Amino acid sequence: SEVVRSPAMLAVSLTLSGSAYTLPSRARAPRMDAAVAKDAAFGASHTSFYTDAVAKDSYETLGEVLEAKCADPELRSVLGTMFDGCGTITEALRKELVTVAEKQESVFGDVQLGVDVLADDLMWDICKTEPLIKEGASEEEPEVREMHADGKFCVCWDPLDGSSIVDNNWAVGTILGIWGAETGILGATGRDQKASLVALYGPRTTVFVTLDDGVYEFTLGVGGADGWLCSRERVRISPQSRIFSPANLRTARHELPGYGELIDYWLDERYTLRFCGGLVPDICQQFSKGQGVLTNPPGGDTAPAKLRLAFECAPFSLLVEAAGGKSSDAVTGGSVLDVPIEGIDQRTSIAIGSADEVDRFNALVLPSVRAGPIPYVDGQPTTHGLNAGKAPAPRPPQDGRRSPIFLAEPSGTENGKAPPASQQRGGWGDQNVY
Repeated sequence: SEVVRSPAMLAVSLTLSGSAYTLPSRARAPRMDAAVAKDAAFGASHTSFYTDAVAKDSYETLGEVLEAKCADPELRSVLGTMFDGCGTITEALRKELVTVAEKQESVFGDVQLGVDVLADDLMWDICKTEPLIKEGASEEEPEVREMHADGKFCVCWDPLDGSSIVDNNWAVGTILGIWGAETGILGATGRDQKASLVALYGPRTTVFVTLDDGVYEFTLGVGGADGWLCSRERVRISPQSRIFSPANLRTARHELPGYGELIDYWLDERYTLRFCGGLVPDICQQFSKGQGVLTNPPGGDTAPAKLRLAFECAPFSLLVEAAGGKSSDAVTGGSVLDVPIEGIDQRTSIAIGSADEVDRFNALVLPSVRAGPIPYVDGQPTTHGLNAGKAPAPRPPQDGRRSPIFLAEPSGTENGKAPPASQQRGGWGDQNVY
């Protein structure tokens, strides 16, 4: 029988500027006859979307791709620095416990975790090492700060998106946009970005970045080697999709009847729901699957959109549109890239992904948005869908008694009581994860 050698037993050579990296050889599993595979398929295999990526003999390094696909040498340098930052954050996340930060300094009132602060500090430190970066701003410090007066670029980032799910050990990420110093960040639009980049920290660390001719994916540490390899070239998002990711979903039964109609359409047409509540993995799946749509409409005062324009929606919209997808500001139906950035903490709604699905969102949901969201009053009947006209199920009592409809303690409760207001994100039972 064939002996399978560990990658560690094989010599590897990988540098940012060196030749393409050749993968270690591995024994391949025998192929299953197509007819047998089809007959054996059941359950999730009929609704899942598995990768179609085929292993190549060699992969180009980050340095090689940047040299060929990024004509501006100064932008190449800044992008290399940003990749270094994402690699450093990767290592930090592998070693840190997820706990509440000792100092709570978020100007938004969000609960800050130790890993949030750590990732932000690492980004500031690495940006200060790059003389080409003139100004920076972040979610944790949402004011534009000058670092190098003669710099050519301005960077705005979310150091660790996904704070509400990182304690689950789910995938989280870093999102950043790069603007030229001639426009800066404030007063510019997402379309003024020179490039945008999103890192996804999961079982592997991958980065999606806009280059001169499209979107590329890079993977860190393949085969145990140092550095980044180009794992996908010219990523494309199909106009059609069979995958949907609905954020601010509670508005579909109360505030926005049109959103309920859209959700019903996706369910009736038997689309596949893929949604974890982390903006980075929920959108990055569009690049790996080649399809998908994420929606987060504005629900008015009772369910507002929470995403930030400068360091979340604008960078992602540049990536998705560069890959052939589409974005909508979920109010006018226009591209998110055309919305002026008036503040680092500016909020926006969004629909983003496969173009046909974003068009469908605009057609079905925007009339409800323009008519004005219907304010939700606790206990009011559902306005749309299968439960239209029915009162919602009762919530558990808040005085410590057990409700007969709860057979186990609801998540985040103790003896049937809701957690203190300081520990809640929105109202108790709030599923508005973004």
